[in-house]
Amino acid sequence: MPADPAVSAPAAAGRLPSTVVARLTAKKAARSGALWGYFFGICVASSALTYLSSYKTRAARENLVASFGSNTALAALFGPAHQLQTVAGFTAYKVLGFLSIVGAVWGLLAGTRLLRGEEDAGRWELLLAGQTTRRGAAAQALAGLSAGLAALFAVTALVTVVTGRSSKVHFAVGEAVFFALALVCSAAVFLAVGALASQLAATRRQAAAYGGYALGACYVLRMVADSGVGLDWLRWATPFGWVELLQPLTAPDWLPLLPTATFIVALAGATVHLAGTRDLGASVFPDRSSAPMHPRLLNGALGLAARLMRPAVVAWGAALAVTAFIFGFIAKPAGVALSGSNSINRVLSHLGAHGAGADAYLGIAFLMMSIMLVFVAAGQVTASRAEEAEGRLDILLVRPLSRWSWLGGRVLEATAVLVVGGLGVGVFAWLGAASGHAGLPFSSIVDAGLNLAPPALFVVGVGALVIGVWPRATSIATYGLIVWSMLVTLVGGFSNNNHWLLDTSLFHQMAPAPASAPNWTAGGVMTAIGAAAAMVGAAAFRRRDLVGE
Repeated sequence: MPADPAVSAPAAAGRLPSTVVARLTAKKAARSGALWGYFFGICVASSALTYLSSYKTRAARENLVASFGSNTALAALFGPAHQLQTVAGFTAYKVLGFLSIVGAVWGLLAGTRLLRGEEDAGRWELLLAGQTTRRGAAAQALAGLSAGLAALFAVTALVTVVTGRSSKVHFAVGEAVFFALALVCSAAVFLAVGALASQLAATRRQAAAYGGYALGACYVLRMVADSGVGLDWLRWATPFGWVELLQPLTAPDWLPLLPTATFIVALAGATVHLAGTRDLGASVFPDRSSAPMHPRLLNGALGLAARLMRPAVVAWGAALAVTAFIFGFIAKPAGVALSGSNSINRVLSHLGAHGAGADAYLGIAFLMMSIMLVFVAAGQVTASRAEEAEGRLDILLVRPLSRWSWLGGRVLEATAVLVVGGLGVGVFAWLGAASGHAGLPFSSIVDAGLNLAPPALFVVGVGALVIGVWPRATSIATYGLIVWSMLVTLVGGFSNNNHWLLDTSLFHQMAPAPASAPNWTAGGVMTAIGAAAAMVGAAAFRRRDLVGE
């Protein structure tokens, strides 16, 4: 295997060879953290400006408080609302819960990619041949990850401070910095979770799956704590609850930073300790290499791909099923809470929903589920790209397997996963609704679940196109499309934006069923465009050389 130039080259003057792991990790993590910091800052700025343009009068703001301030149904989705009559309170309510989830996903993926992913790719073999130990390398990697977190915080804080200096927004510098700190807390926690999972799991995919289980459990605990069922104390049992308890911009409280910092330090210490107790390439929970052989699905490239993606698919499937069941179970009381609110009805109309009661609530909830499903789609695309980037595809293509068949097979498998996933969301949501006596028909809920698939299929098609045309940009293009769609939908739900801008969001093209009937025409168009993009990508893939990292 050719040596990485960054590793094999002599160390630059003034640089210690023993810090090479930290420097390489910091370079990659800081670049990613800065880019996401700009996104965080844009969300903060757009939310503040949206409030100023949409709620200009005192009456409008008081109506907003009456509609959202004590609504437990929306609190379960987005977190509790405080001081919505102020631009600070609205901004915190609108972006804190959303960006906490985004930051957690970023932290988890960055942590597993830059620890277990680098080890899987064989680069740590070269690094550990130098002047460092396994524990030393793990500690350096954590230091490099902290540089990425620092970049995320610095850019977020800078944009937030600049936004707050506006005479109309008027956040104090200290308030803006504390708000930025609250926004990146979940990212810090799940960077550490991803690092620990990289020691427990034998592959990056398994590590991401373990971290995904933890993220899903933490999110569900936060939902239960905010659902108004008398379990508020559960906020202290989840990192997302700690972020809420900070109450930035409204009633800042530094105390929840104590469990946050303690948890991060404990996870980091466990990561360094476990790194020294295992061999390179091994794990605390190793693959069962001595178990009886199970050759099922290993008779071809498609079967192999199914085996490789199974841990991630199972993890995401479990998260989707549990979340859908909870949404369905609380749909009836949540629908009652939503009824009769003019502000909420206006938000629903901006999103294209025209139903009422439980249907209206599930229309919003299924939008959240759609976001989860497109992340599943992006994971399938980046996993396909990783097959090529890490050299595993070379072994398959030397056999009688065409490039067209390989990429087409991965697209078909992803399609099947996403369609079944959407169907499963509908079924489990209906089971939850039936358990909660919501009285919703099975067919409409299942149709709403299938309605989630077209945006995800579009992401798969675009991802396949980028793999064929510009493979190294696959992750940026795929996740960039999702982030842009989320940002446009987030802003559009609370303001009157130009419909041409809203139409660029995948989620705006999807009808918020069951609050309104699924738009199968729009879904068919998205699916067709995705299929055409995948075909173009497969054709381009046949004509280019294989490209590594």
